[in-house]
Amino acid sequence: MTTQAAITTSGLTRRFGSLVAVDNVDLVVPKACIFGFLGPNGCGKSTMIRMLCGLLTPSSGSAEVLGFDVPRQAEALRTRIGYMTQRFSLYEDLTVSENLNFLARVFSMPAKQRTQRVGAQLDRFDLIDQTDQLAGTMSGGQRQRLALAGATLHQPELLFLDEPTSAVDPESRRKFWEALFEMVEEGTTVLVSTHFMDEAERCHHLAILDKGRLAATGSPEQMMDDLKASVVEIESLAPHRVHKRLLEDPDVIDVAQLGTRLHALVRPAVPDPAQVLKTRLGDEFGDLTLHKVRPNLEDVFVMTTREGT
Repeated sequence: MTTQAAITTSGLTRRFGSLVAVDNVDLVVPKACIFGFLGPNGCGKSTMIRMLCGLLTPSSGSAEVLGFDVPRQAEALRTRIGYMTQRFSLYEDLTVSENLNFLARVFSMPAKQRTQRVGAQLDRFDLIDQTDQLAGTMSGGQRQRLALAGATLHQPELLFLDEPTSAVDPESRRKFWEALFEMVEEGTTVLVSTHFMDEAERCHHLAILDKGRLAATGSPEQMMDDLKASVVEIESLAPHRVHKRLLEDPDVIDVAQLGTRLHALVRPAVPDPAQVLKTRLGDEFGDLTLHKVRPNLEDVFVMTTREGT
């Protein structure tokens, strides 16, 4: 994996009237990696991607994508990038083959290359059995594979994916990510937006967006290692009551319930946080098991977005 940048932004901002959708973002996306945008709906992920594709003009700031100034050179950039939107955007009344052949013509592929590329995509994305099936009759996972086949038909250097797995089953999501890793090994850079923590952990690099601002960036492992809080896991037969009591503790930043277990974020200045919480909870809730655990990406997300409030 190279450290050369595929995308560089400086002060990138987009306003819609009084709403600041993307606020002064400085970002570097290395080449040949999967770079994730993590954040809730409305945090600016889609707006960022649309600006980087040249589909939206920034209100201020600058962006360079694959060496092209965006949006000034967006037309020249378009043949070098692929873009897969949240919603299925191909023609539902065309077959799988007809959709791919139409896209190949859009990219002005010669007939021989068009036949080779369509065949290769049908094989790569396991669509051969659906070649003559209307796109509108396909399952969610099949549509996703077709959309990715279309977005990468022209072998783009950079692939933008805007929450691409929000409506598919876990098995389809797993196979989708396997395909992304194969592309990266071939040299493609992938920028993907998501609100799924497990998908964010799969990324080589990650940016957390909150209310249009870049709240944190780095590798998922680095972010978890650098968390400015201790994480204590608590097992209890009365998790809801323990949850309420922990939120009253001034040294507890946040608590999440996972079945009968609780995940408590504790201020880093607290020594031996598991023992401190056990002492403070006392015997009121029966037998409790508390131990310190490694942070996960959800803990990072909670801490990062809280710091921005």
